[in-house]
Amino acid sequence: MKKFFKILGMLILLIVLVIGGIFMYNWRDRQPGYAIDLRLENQNATTIQAGFAKKPITPTIVDTWNDANADNKYNKDDGDTYNDINKNGKFDAFWIAGMSNAKPAQGVHDDVWSRVMVLDDGKSRIAMISMDAIGFLHGDVIDIRKRIPKELNIDYTLLSSTHTHESNDLVGIWGENMFNSGVNPEMMEYAKEQTVAAIIEAAKNLRPAKLVFAEDLTENDSLLIKDTRKPIVKATGIHLMQVLDAETDNTLGTLINWSNHPETLWSHNLLISSDFPHYVREAIENGVYNDSQLMQEGLGGVAIYFTGAIGGLMAPHPSISIMDPFTGTAYSEPSFEKTKALGDQIALMSLEALRTKGDTIITSNITVRAKTIFAPLDNTTFKIASGIGLIKMGMPEYFKTRTEVGAIRIGPAMFLSIPGEIYPEIVFGGVEAPEGREFDIQPIETPPIQTFIKDKYKFYLGLSNDEIGYIIPKSEWDTEKPYLYNDERDTYGEGNSLGPETGPIIYKSLIEVIEDLN
Repeated sequence: MKKFFKILGMLILLIVLVIGGIFMYNWRDRQPGYAIDLRLENQNATTIQAGFAKKPITPTIVDTWNDANADNKYNKDDGDTYNDINKNGKFDAFWIAGMSNAKPAQGVHDDVWSRVMVLDDGKSRIAMISMDAIGFLHGDVIDIRKRIPKELNIDYTLLSSTHTHESNDLVGIWGENMFNSGVNPEMMEYAKEQTVAAIIEAAKNLRPAKLVFAEDLTENDSLLIKDTRKPIVKATGIHLMQVLDAETDNTLGTLINWSNHPETLWSHNLLISSDFPHYVREAIENGVYNDSQLMQEGLGGVAIYFTGAIGGLMAPHPSISIMDPFTGTAYSEPSFEKTKALGDQIALMSLEALRTKGDTIITSNITVRAKTIFAPLDNTTFKIASGIGLIKMGMPEYFKTRTEVGAIRIGPAMFLSIPGEIYPEIVFGGVEAPEGREFDIQPIETPPIQTFIKDKYKFYLGLSNDEIGYIIPKSEWDTEKPYLYNDERDTYGEGNSLGPETGPIIYKSLIEVIEDLN
């Protein structure tokens, strides 16, 4: 009996050591020693050069599947089967990220992209990228930076995710189940290769340019957004930068920055899509159409959509109706018709703002302040997901993850680089300390970030250079009863956040980079 317990104890110890070893390996720092503390400054305004490019990062759907109980989730226990089209004996699935696990794509509705703008003011050169992904982790951003050819002389690269909930998983937690990553390694490699190729092409396309800045601050876009968590603070406003060829006045590209979750198609869609950013970009580039009839001419060039302050949660929720701007038909149920109606409305507002309210800048300069920060990882689910290899987050310090904040000034505009989904009240004001909060404190993230920005035009680039999840005011943090505002239900957000210190740390760090530029 003693021998049995001795063997059992040794076996248990061995299992613990193996599991511990796996966790320690997966928690390792994948970019050891990496940190930036960047300051780029040019006081002399000059003719800026700009280049644009776009490359698809769309997966090729090989195998399809048969949904036995029509629940839009793949589960063999429900009788679901797959069609082994390439005859390799396994299900080659691309798992759609967002909403839930177990959603293999059945096809492609529209391409997903990496879209790039490169700017050069004669002293500094930067690349700004928007990728159609639910998120792209900081370690993968660093990997792309290291792959950029040195001869391109790019001083700073910003990569933001649109946060579409309709494309393949590039983070890891939306696979077949909670124990299997949703990231296809070949697809991840393809996305990185295409992104670098787009950067190279954009740099080759550099042309003397002038910039047109405009905004739509009418708050008409508020009808397209539902704030699903109190306090109700909507991140309204469309922020625009059109880049014209200085010699021909042809549009090289247009940046559109707006705050709403690209999840109009909601949870039942099984087709790869960039959601409403697809329709926004198509309309800006090629014109706004009602069926086959051109209703508003586009600008040409490459349209790049950047997601804004979408925490809170800003969403085109199924409970709100969105009207087709031409037919007057109101759509509430998730559909591509609803998604197009939303995209067309944003495109029409954007085109009108550029036509009537734009400031044209002939000469400009670039200033950049960016720095690495280390944020505490308090989320137990994230720790486990990282430990078993679902999320390749890595921890350079004890239960801290490496991320980054930044600010870019281009002429009269500031572009703020935010590494996750920030709650709008941190940016625009309205942070509260409601009854039922977990911490007996008053608001920390005040005054709002926008009050520190002195530039005329403000761009808030969410999910930039990382996806750390929700950035929540600490005085609104709540994980247990009593619930906020004494509501009967718990709040959504904390489960997808690094932890309660994230809000104060990101707020403080953003203020620091803004003030360094000022």
